[in-house]
Amino acid sequence: MGNVLGPAALRAPRRGEPLGSPGSFDELHRQCKEVFPQQMEGVKLIVTKTLSSHFQAFPTLVGDMDNSGSLNAQVLHLVAERIRTKAVFQTHQAKFVTWQFDSEYRGDDCTATITLGNPDLLGESVILVAHFLQSITSRLVLGGEMVYHRRPGEEGAILTLAGKYTALKWVATLNVGYGGAHASYYHRANEQVQVGVELEANTRLQDTTFAFGYQLNLPQANMVFRGLLDSNWSVGGVLEKKLPPLPVTLALGAFLNHWKNRFHCGFSVIVG
Repeated sequence: MGNVLGPAALRAPRRGEPLGSPGSFDELHRQCKEVFPQQMEGVKLIVTKTLSSHFQAFPTLVGDMDNSGSLNAQVLHLVAERIRTKAVFQTHQAKFVTWQFDSEYRGDDCTATITLGNPDLLGESVILVAHFLQSITSRLVLGGEMVYHRRPGEEGAILTLAGKYTALKWVATLNVGYGGAHASYYHRANEQVQVGVELEANTRLQDTTFAFGYQLNLPQANMVFRGLLDSNWSVGGVLEKKLPPLPVTLALGAFLNHWKNRFHCGFSVIVG
């Protein structure tokens, strides 16, 4: 009699099938942000180094240092199959600016993270951030962020709600809280062209910014170009060139702010 169900029925998701991991809270706008070029100034060397071959290449050290001696370093470690930890250190020349510690749990369809930032026991100050994301469907993710801060004479907490919808060729993300809103839209036109749009509103500063970014991939030339245009009258672009078979990428960027009459350019070497 043949297959009476048809191919469409065979492709239907089975009841109880995992929804998939929603990723981390910090990665909600990642696809849109990766389209935008990172501002560069001066000369920078970025090196990625694996410290151990155990635990799926964990622990891992990722760091970069600019020409003034300022360091930005991250140490990641896989404690268990579902638990990851991260330590972040930032210095400005010889002074520590930021140090924070993260612990993340990734379930089959949810993610929970706790971050401890700039703890100071003597000064009785600390920043504690809690994130939670849940996959509602295979395309929809909902969650929130709670930020608690304490220092002498001041204490408070801020709640932010978040949602992300992923389609076949586009991703829409929205964060809304007491401090404002952050919305982004990412669209993949084809294998060579990707675009992104970001809108950020800050209620405390009563300021709203808008930015448009695009990425052009030239695989035959091992080159990627990223450009941006925002509401602050800034334009910029970064050209990246890979040098196979060496694990080296060269990047050249230039940025101009017409409103403030400022021009920045930079060159970086990425190893790893």
